[in-house]
Amino acid sequence: MSFKPWLLLPPKLAHDLSPFALNLIKHMVTSTNDDWQSFTWRNLYFRNPLGIAGGVDKNVEQVDAWHRLGCGFIEVGTITPLPQGPNPGKIMDRDILQRAVWNKMGFPNKGLEWAIQNLKKLKRPFYVPLFANIGKNRNTPLEKAAEDYKKCILALENFVDVFVINISSPNTKNLRDLLAPDSLKPFLQEVLSSRRQNTPTLLKLSPDLDDDTLQNILNVSLAANIDGWILTNTTLSRPSNISFPQEGGLSGEPLATTSKDFLKKSLRFLGEHRQDKLVISTGGIMNADDVQERIRMGADLVQVYSTLIFEGPFFFKKTLKCLKQS
Repeated sequence: MSFKPWLLLPPKLAHDLSPFALNLIKHMVTSTNDDWQSFTWRNLYFRNPLGIAGGVDKNVEQVDAWHRLGCGFIEVGTITPLPQGPNPGKIMDRDILQRAVWNKMGFPNKGLEWAIQNLKKLKRPFYVPLFANIGKNRNTPLEKAAEDYKKCILALENFVDVFVINISSPNTKNLRDLLAPDSLKPFLQEVLSSRRQNTPTLLKLSPDLDDDTLQNILNVSLAANIDGWILTNTTLSRPSNISFPQEGGLSGEPLATTSKDFLKKSLRFLGEHRQDKLVISTGGIMNADDVQERIRMGADLVQVYSTLIFEGPFFFKKTLKCLKQS
């Protein structure tokens, strides 16, 4: 097992230092061929199906680094219209033995204007597709949530290739209420109709939905002409061997079974309606075998977050090397 010094640090300190480490590491990366199972969707070329999930680069500050480190696509955010700090109290922890991560962050980010300024510095179009994960500020009333998402879309649509509507985080009070079918239909209609350039837009779903609710959400989002789904966000459920607080989201290896079941059910419910839609699987993807399994199951792309905490930033290079050799 390779030495991973960042795991000796407290989780929050390691998290806070990671942007500085990435800016150093990106200059040490040698150029390699990062193509594997490349494909094109909606005129966007994906050199490989591996990407970072929302929450890794909240403020669009490490896009170039993740491109150099092998990502086939990059999701930034969650971005909210106004800057906001994390939720009060302890906001993250990890269980190294269980390869699990707990967070109660609540969309901490420097806001829309900061994101735009950093996006303006990037080559356009960028080397790989750029996704923007967008959310509402915690102080925005739920009945006005659509306004926050519309602000983000209108401000960002000249700089990103795909939007991700995040209404499935468990760490913003009542946010998941927007996934109720009666709320989701008018919300999606209002948000999606605000796009001036018809930028592809995905809906990120919660793994804590029962089958009937999941099927209803898929039907409602299909009727609203959503372009795809990210399956899934963090979970509120806890395995018996995990001692994290009940509030907050769990991710990492313990989420793998739930995430795979959710992917399988979603594809079954979608049936032929899945055609030309983008399906991204995330949750518990820890190695090359996991990547191959999700692709075989029917995912177009996969995303990682927690595995980067345990494996470090060279995960993509190492995984792509394994995938090419298998």
